[in-house]
Amino acid sequence: MKKKLVSMLLLSSMIIGTVAGCGSDASDKGGDDAVKTETAAEDTAESDSNADTETPAAAPAEDLSSLRGNTAPTEDEVTAVNTTLNDTYLGDVFDTVIPNDYSAYPVQGDVTLDVWMPSNSILASVCGDLNEQRVFKQVEELTGIKLNFIVPTLGEEGTEFNTMIAGGDLPDIIIDAGRYPGGISAGVNEGAYLDLTDIIEEGMPNYSAWRQSDEDRRKTSITDDGIIGAVYGEAPYNEWCWFGLLIKQEALDATGLPVPETVDELHDFLVACKEKGYNEPLNYGSTYGQIFTGIINGAYGAWDWMFVDDNGKAQWGPAQEGAKEYLATMRQWYEEGLLNSDWATADFNQRMAEACSDDCAVMMDSPDTMWGYWKEDNDIDFVACLNPVLNKGDKSRQTYKNFKSTGTTAAITTQCDNVEAAMAFLDFAYTKKGWEIYNYGSYGDVHLIDENGLPYFFKEGLMYNDPDNQPLSNLIWKYRIHSFANIRDEHNSNPLITAEGSYSGDIREYWTTTMDDSPTMPPISFTSDESAREAELGTVLSTMRNEYFSKIIMGQLDLDAYDEFLQNAKDQGLDEFVALYQTALDRYNNR
Repeated sequence: MKKKLVSMLLLSSMIIGTVAGCGSDASDKGGDDAVKTETAAEDTAESDSNADTETPAAAPAEDLSSLRGNTAPTEDEVTAVNTTLNDTYLGDVFDTVIPNDYSAYPVQGDVTLDVWMPSNSILASVCGDLNEQRVFKQVEELTGIKLNFIVPTLGEEGTEFNTMIAGGDLPDIIIDAGRYPGGISAGVNEGAYLDLTDIIEEGMPNYSAWRQSDEDRRKTSITDDGIIGAVYGEAPYNEWCWFGLLIKQEALDATGLPVPETVDELHDFLVACKEKGYNEPLNYGSTYGQIFTGIINGAYGAWDWMFVDDNGKAQWGPAQEGAKEYLATMRQWYEEGLLNSDWATADFNQRMAEACSDDCAVMMDSPDTMWGYWKEDNDIDFVACLNPVLNKGDKSRQTYKNFKSTGTTAAITTQCDNVEAAMAFLDFAYTKKGWEIYNYGSYGDVHLIDENGLPYFFKEGLMYNDPDNQPLSNLIWKYRIHSFANIRDEHNSNPLITAEGSYSGDIREYWTTTMDDSPTMPPISFTSDESAREAELGTVLSTMRNEYFSKIIMGQLDLDAYDEFLQNAKDQGLDEFVALYQTALDRYNNR
């Protein structure tokens, strides 16, 4: 870890001096799933094609394009791919060409960067020491930069992050930098994160070109006041919606009914399922949002949380006019025994056990997850259902859109000893080679290259033949990096989607392309003061919503208790809460 926080005056001098003193090819500067591989990402990529990649560094002399479609590469070919910056075998598979300026590598000198990065239970189960993660080891070799990962205790990430910030002893790079109280902008303004705005184009040519190649990527990677204070994970396309309504094919066959389109049709289908022996046909509870899922409540305009209405204004879903009618509907369904009785308390393992039982016909979850639990483990086929509507023919709606932003951010701190190297390390993730390695892991044992130059996991490779017999849901972290500040190619590189026989990607694409996502609140940001107030009010409102809504649905409170809830929400600051979002939304729209 590094010296204590410097003053803002000293920080300005350091940035200017760093840029001016750069003498190498890369300048110094300061600084969170696919149809089959052969469907090629050009069908889903939505980004513009104006990336500035016309002057890349000279490519290695050897042409490796013959590796496209080669299923038996030689040892020399595998070595050439994995140990050099040669990317001639990779195709331009998206509308926007991925940059490939490698002039900064290898970074000269003995450079080690301290990187603070939270783990997670899955990553920890397959990699006890992040410093030994195989993707990062390969990145070290190709960039010439050693990495020393500082991993907070699982479950204590927030506490340890705040302690680190308060103590003023910072690493070179912080992954998940948005944790900073008040966000990236506050991190820059308060002297913890480097302002990269004036130096990123020269020092991070690949990231700079990629983020500017598309308006969504540009808007989601800059603060409201025009500062580039972090490196943002950015996708080549809007990633598909990952959560929705799934129906067992056997239930459709047993009832003889079609996939429901309206709320009433869904009700009638659940009644028919119950008559056929599915005792609790709808698994309604969800660890992603115990009461709201956005699946049924959206039909009433009563979205889970904040959304954008048809006039472009910020609104709170639980306070909408249709919320009471939605509660009446779910109360009736609960009384009829159409929901799992433990919907408000069931954890993930309970829900999966219930889903695979003969009691369940309909699930609210991810098709990636259910492909594993239903199809792979129990040979249960399933189909997708769009979010139901109130009136036949209405457009189904949802509130998922990621604006080509994957949610992960990386900030270079003001205490970074080698800003040039830190920028080079982060910039590598936005090269064509970095895209390959972070998404697909190593060549020859984990992935091969198809005829179009797109990497894919082959069935004889480690992704499908793990020596430790880990499930695919774990291997997305063992042989690749599932979430980082990089170009995440989720549609093609998530093996839960691309595995032979999986149709979860088809379902996710269907949801995304068929439903209206205009109510989605974009990735706005708050000032430090706004963030503190939003958290305070949000906690009160969330607790109140959960208590009232669960009790109303389960009959512990009268339906008219919703009116009391709404008045209490207003008394507790609902209007101020919505105003915070509206102000932030206005700033986002003006970026």
